[in-house]
Amino acid sequence: MAPWNALPMTNLVVSIIQKRHGVILDDELIRALKKELGVEPSEAELNAALLQLEINGLIHVGQITKTKRRIEVITEGTEFLE
Repeated sequence: MAPWNALPMTNLVVSIIQKRHGVILDDELIRALKKELGVEPSEAELNAALLQLEINGLIHVGQITKTKRRIEVITEGTEFLE
């Protein structure tokens, strides 16, 4: 079980992506979260945070390969048609 953190996972994910100029791969995000939290987040926790952010229109998650995802912050004027 992960230790308690004052910053919600969704906010932490967005701040990490913005530090990387708005684009990051999922394995890099996991490494950054592990460094920030001290423990690696579970796949379910990460997927829940990414899904919530994508539903809210803050990020876009695209599949690169079967196991690799590209996550980017949606900026003003950006549209994704899938």
